[in-house]
Amino acid sequence: MNPDQIIGQAKAKLEAGLERFIGEVKKLRTGRAHPGMVESVSVEVYGQQTPLAHVSTISAPEAQLIQITPFDPNNLQAIVAAIRDNQSLGMNPMDDGRVVRVPIPPLTAERRQQIVKQLNEKVEESMIGMRAIRHDVLKDIDEAKKDKDIGEDEHKRLKSQMDDLMSEYKNKVDAEAAAREKEILTV
Repeated sequence: MNPDQIIGQAKAKLEAGLERFIGEVKKLRTGRAHPGMVESVSVEVYGQQTPLAHVSTISAPEAQLIQITPFDPNNLQAIVAAIRDNQSLGMNPMDDGRVVRVPIPPLTAERRQQIVKQLNEKVEESMIGMRAIRHDVLKDIDEAKKDKDIGEDEHKRLKSQMDDLMSEYKNKVDAEAAAREKEILTV
């Protein structure tokens, strides 16, 4: 494999890991309502488990309210039950026959700290994944040197590029986490 392809593939994997991290972090609860809090909730419709985002329109018309409008009004009770039964959310939805309204209760200081801990766990999971990618790439670079596909200078240059790439993506994860933590702790 071409040495530049190794770095290119590593960058693509790190980018995918960053996107996955951002997606996971969006699900964390903050003091404000946002559709990402419930869009991955699994709802049983037509005998099949389906993400809430696929069976309804989700919006946050107010800072403390999520509004869910099902595409098929017959799914209203299934949506209410799915949100109410999801213990990790801890929300109590209400329906008026057309839409589901989910009031978002204010977070206590203790709950905010728990959410920050969850955020830090997700940061660590992301970093573990990124380090695994780095480890695989460095192993490929070492093999290429051992097989005499690249020289000593190219070997050092590729390792340096990989370290720079890791630093760049670590900074991106840290920046996203810091912004999210600030949002969680803001009363």
